[in-house]
Amino acid sequence: MSAALRASGALPENVNYAVKSSYLLSFLESVPEVSAKLKDANTKEIKFEEVVEKAKQAAVLVLVY
Repeated sequence: MSAALRASGALPENVNYAVKSSYLLSFLESVPEVSAKLKDANTKEIKFEEVVEKAKQAAVLVLVY
């Protein structure tokens, strides 16, 4: 971030990152304490509203300073 501040005079805002789900799942499965808590994949059809609610419950905010 300091490089961005020096180059532009401002700090970046609203920067988002994405992680491929296959990488994340492999990582989570490699941690025994976490692996035991993972839920099975959902293969049934669900309503859009339910998908939105599940996404809200699963989302997290990671702050990096």
